[in-house]
Amino acid sequence: MEKLLLILGQLMPLSTELREDLIAKIFIRKVKKGVILISEGKICHQLFFIKKGFLRGFHYQNGKEITSWFGFENDFATSTHSFFSQKTGYENVEVIEDSILYGITYEDLNKVYYRHPEFNYVGRLLTEKYYLDVLERTLCLQFQTAKQSYEQLIATHPQILKRAYLGHIASYLGISQETLSRIRAKK
Repeated sequence: MEKLLLILGQLMPLSTELREDLIAKIFIRKVKKGVILISEGKICHQLFFIKKGFLRGFHYQNGKEITSWFGFENDFATSTHSFFSQKTGYENVEVIEDSILYGITYEDLNKVYYRHPEFNYVGRLLTEKYYLDVLERTLCLQFQTAKQSYEQLIATHPQILKRAYLGHIASYLGISQETLSRIRAKK
């Protein structure tokens, strides 16, 4: 849990009381590869920090799985729309590798925000970071070629080829697996 507290503390120094409150609210969860951690059609009540492992978010479109994001060590992961709106979600979160996660419930996170208003600053900074990541991904999909998108993904996450299935990478890039194979063959 120290790694998580260190990352949060880099955004803003955490008081002893805030650290103790977080430690009391955060739980650890070990999850095996292949488990659907969060399912579509349900309300997501938990936010996770990936201590170890690899996750992906995906939804179904016309019977096909479409990968919307990958989560690596030191990333936060949840079904964003469902978690923040507390409404039924459309996204699934799958554990791609055996993982160790730290989690906090929506209710407990809001208790921490209420008891420690300064922690809202940390929440805002993390929200901004993930919003900018989504914006960058959207711009990438709209304005880059498939080859450029692939090269950017490899540049930012070089380990992804060893950790993700090519079909998941292709759907994340919005291309077919055959197109991804052609792009990779030209390298």
